[in-house]
Amino acid sequence: MTTAIIAFDGTDADAPARRAAARDAHVAFITAEAEAGRLLLGLPLHDEAGRSLGSLMMIAGEEAARDAYLAAEPFAHQGVWQRVEAHPFRIAPLPYQGWPQAVPQGRTHTIAIAWDGTDAGALERRLANRQGHFDRVRPMAADGTLLFGGALLDAAGTMRGSIAVTRHLTHAAVRDWMAPDPYVAGDVWRDIALYGTSFRPLPYKPLPHA
Repeated sequence: MTTAIIAFDGTDADAPARRAAARDAHVAFITAEAEAGRLLLGLPLHDEAGRSLGSLMMIAGEEAARDAYLAAEPFAHQGVWQRVEAHPFRIAPLPYQGWPQAVPQGRTHTIAIAWDGTDAGALERRLANRQGHFDRVRPMAADGTLLFGGALLDAAGTMRGSIAVTRHLTHAAVRDWMAPDPYVAGDVWRDIALYGTSFRPLPYKPLPHA
């Protein structure tokens, strides 16, 4: 199992300075974590203007791995992250192209964090549209449009949302891409947050299905 850590910086005037002060230590730490296989993927969360809002970190393992990571992560103990969410996560079994090796500066991808409805029919809608969703995104994983994706789970292991990292450079392009997806058309995803991000190569291990 994997843990998705969704962490948000403070909104006060000193937040950018705290991030900048801790950045070198953070990069050194996540490089070592990636090389050891404990960090599967780490990405910044940006708004449309490119301002830092937080981070998405995909950790190999569950509670113990999450706690060990957060205890050592400079952004966590140097006050950069002011709000941290951790959710069990299952990587979708898709033919991912693999991690990019040469990337341009600036925004390279978009992160979509999409939560299902909380009503009694939410899981039924997801299951009814799941095959259609997979049929749609499978070729997109193969051609690199979908860098990485999977399901957010609750403590009981029930699917309750999704994370998708796509090769889109604007929020508008992602919305157009998502509009015909069965999870959108079928009313599965009801709360979708979009973040620009910049992929930077680290010594990540290959994805399980790459």
